Amino acid sequence: MGKWRNGGGTLTVGSDTRAREVPLRIAASYRARARGLLGADGVEGALLITPCGSVHTFRMRFAIDVAYLDRKFNVLAVRTMKPGRLGLPRLRARHVVESEAGAMEGWGLRPGTRVRVSAAATEVSPPAP
Repeated sequence: MGKWRNGGGTLTVGSDTRAREVPLRIAASYRARARGLLGADGVEGALLITPCGSVHTFRMRFAIDVAYLDRKFNVLAVRTMKPGRLGLPRLRARHVVESEAGAMEGWGLRPGTRVRVSAAATEVSPPAP
């Protein structure tokens, strides 16, 4: 797997026959990860924060869905967080996906789901076992 970079991409949820593609913004640098969705009034699609094991919603303006992913992009947990909350760290989490509250349910994103992340021009695949 190559080094993560800030930028755009696509989050694919589900199998090839019923895949749902969601526009994705990637936050990989310290500054981009620290900023996250702070100061935003909403989010189009989703935000991938990597590496990341926990998040907070202090100074956020809206509730968000948070999906914790392991290193193979399997969803470990999905939580909805209101502004002003501190999320519990997930020990196996390596990446976090954030979206507006309620969006992930519509995408079919739930614990046990495996997602794919395609960044700008290259797909980032989980490491081989």
